[in-house]
Amino acid sequence: MAPTDTRCFDEAAVEQMEHFVRDFGRMYRERNEALHEVTRAHHAALLHLSAAADLKDHDTGVHIVRIGYLAEALALALGQTVGYARMLRKAAPMHDIGKIGTPDNVLKKPGKLTLEERETMNCHSAMGAEILGRSHIPVFNMAADVALTHHERYDGQGYPAGLSGEAIPLSGRITAVVDFFDALTTDRVYRPAFSVAVALEMLVAERGRAFDPVIVDAFLAHAEAIDALRCKITQECPSFDELIDAP
Repeated sequence: MAPTDTRCFDEAAVEQMEHFVRDFGRMYRERNEALHEVTRAHHAALLHLSAAADLKDHDTGVHIVRIGYLAEALALALGQTVGYARMLRKAAPMHDIGKIGTPDNVLKKPGKLTLEERETMNCHSAMGAEILGRSHIPVFNMAADVALTHHERYDGQGYPAGLSGEAIPLSGRITAVVDFFDALTTDRVYRPAFSVAVALEMLVAERGRAFDPVIVDAFLAHAEAIDALRCKITQECPSFDELIDAP
């Protein structure tokens, strides 16, 4: 083959390779964009299901939105990365998704639950983890961990598995604290809301018992800012789109 022919062949091969790389890059981007949209739609659907569960237990669905933002703020106060805190903001709102399967006569009972009713209520943790399932997508894995473990206690007396200390995932330990505080400061069917001061006293009383003392201390150190955020979220009631997409 003549040198000129060789150069033409080499140039054609290079051009073909460049076309291949460009096409592959475009296909890769389109694939990632499609995966992102599917993941986002799945996330939104799960949040709506969580809101339906929340409405069985609260007058509005803003509780789950608050939990997301408060969990993010507390994670940052603990020195976790922005990426971890952001993921927790998206995962924590699904903590009580299992309550969608809890009968209203148990969930909304104004008086003390019987032993059988308590067992029914406690099933919502495992049920929530089952609904969320196991996924290769990190935010849904974290959400399943949160749903399963946010009623475990630091002293090992919680449910469903009786985990203790750091055997409880950090995401579950953080969500447990903000859920406790938010629940205490919200009107419930069986009692009016407690004041912030009383809620903080009750949180301190559970330090090292129900809750990780390090997380409680971080919450107390930032309590004013966290409560201000709670009030802000209640007033503004961000949408699920904002919860998912906020930087």
